[in-house]
Amino acid sequence: MNDAIQPILLAGRWQPSLEPAGTFRAADPTTGEAIGPAFPVSGAADIEAAVAAASVVAAELAATPPARIAAFLDAYADALDADADTLVALAHAETALPSPTRLRGNELPRTSGQLRQAAQAVRTYAWTQPVIDTAAGLRAHLAPLAKPVLVFGPNNFPFAFNAVAGSDFASAIAARNPVIAKAHPLHPATSQRLAQLAHQALLDAGLPPAAVQLLYQFDNALGLELAGDARLGAIGFTGSRAGGLALKAAADAAGIPFYAELSSVNPVFLLPGALAERGAALAQEFFASCTLGSGQFCTNPGVVVVPRGSDGDAFAGAATEHFAAAAPMVLFSRGGVDHLRRAVATLRQAGAELLAGGDAGEGAGFRYAPTLLSVDAADFLARPRALQTEAFGPVALLLRVADTDEMAAVARAFEGNLTGTLYRAADGSDDAAWQAVAPLLRARVGRLINSKMPTGVAVSAAQNHGGPFPSTGHPGFTAVGMPAAIHRFAALHSYDAVPDALLPPELRDANPGGVQRLIDGQWTSADVQVQA
Repeated sequence: MNDAIQPILLAGRWQPSLEPAGTFRAADPTTGEAIGPAFPVSGAADIEAAVAAASVVAAELAATPPARIAAFLDAYADALDADADTLVALAHAETALPSPTRLRGNELPRTSGQLRQAAQAVRTYAWTQPVIDTAAGLRAHLAPLAKPVLVFGPNNFPFAFNAVAGSDFASAIAARNPVIAKAHPLHPATSQRLAQLAHQALLDAGLPPAAVQLLYQFDNALGLELAGDARLGAIGFTGSRAGGLALKAAADAAGIPFYAELSSVNPVFLLPGALAERGAALAQEFFASCTLGSGQFCTNPGVVVVPRGSDGDAFAGAATEHFAAAAPMVLFSRGGVDHLRRAVATLRQAGAELLAGGDAGEGAGFRYAPTLLSVDAADFLARPRALQTEAFGPVALLLRVADTDEMAAVARAFEGNLTGTLYRAADGSDDAAWQAVAPLLRARVGRLINSKMPTGVAVSAAQNHGGPFPSTGHPGFTAVGMPAAIHRFAALHSYDAVPDALLPPELRDANPGGVQRLIDGQWTSADVQVQA
């Protein structure tokens, strides 16, 4: 074996790939040139070893005292903050995302912050939702799956959604499940460094060493086989609709819960009063949101619904000028450029008119020009599927409507999305239009937004980073926000007439930790009142 090939984190230790199927390197998106060391493409032997090792420690991790899990999550968060210089440099080199603003100023603190929020949910038992029915002698809570969780990381968040550091990872570990992390191949060195910090924190906390494992890459056929392995307890996935649905089909066939973020165009409705009140400012706000991070956000505003008329025309004109004046933007990969070419071609074939951009432009590396298209409501309603093609990058579609009734018809035609936004006038003149459109949009989005662009995703207990299909695979769960995100990787356990001493701590009569519990229909932190 070539000593230059990087090791994988397998079965509790860093070791060479057991049976590498090849190697790969990261690329600098600004130049397209390969950078960094070679990483292994794992074969079947690595995957089998990872699943076997995680399965062996699953019961031990499930029985681990919550305080030790919380200590690991907090220590890992501290390690990320302490290693910020190295992590930011690696992520910037592999993604070209801005270092001081995006990576250091926003994404890395978000990542360590959500690890700490997960730790707090563990300490307070907030994610377990204890319920006690004294009359029936029943007690229930959410508990570990006692099986491994497989996490697929995406390309666009090297920290906050990384398979070995992000919200899916934190949620699965908080629920006391081992994680098999499948890194995204566009940022392997970043993922490796995160895994090194996680592994050390794991050892320091006295947790099973095989509770966290990292594989960098494997081929699609092996991925489908792995997704259908009945030894898994659940799968978390963030990525393309096509890839996610293929994995979901394999998981469904084996009865494995599959929680996926797949595709979203995040419609934005500009109501007439808002356009008249501040149309020029909205055009700038829309352009800035669409091109933030080169448009590579899952909450990017991909479709903006604009009334016809002079105010709508002025908005469209101003937006077109912004897009036309912008230079081509750096994307993560050559594949991203190819995806945008195909997506824009699909939109144009379905009847959209190109207003600005529409090509890769000039320059080294992986680039695509900010692109704006336009289509009338009648065409959209005739071909809604094609005109909701997700263009993952700085591309958006203006959808022109005649009136509120046509806005409502358009809202009904949208697929499920992560977000939906309505901009209202400050004077209340749009409230009737809001009331006509918002209920229709509400049923089709996870997060309904008033008068701001959707790109920001706050890490909050009240957040829903989810939505109806095809934005995700299940409308009842979120990928961001503790403790709710933890529920994806938990099982509902009920205890019938089990003696108090044999119950999990949060279901016993005494409640010394002050855990909030639903006892006989009332939320309380009191002890169970035992009848004499």
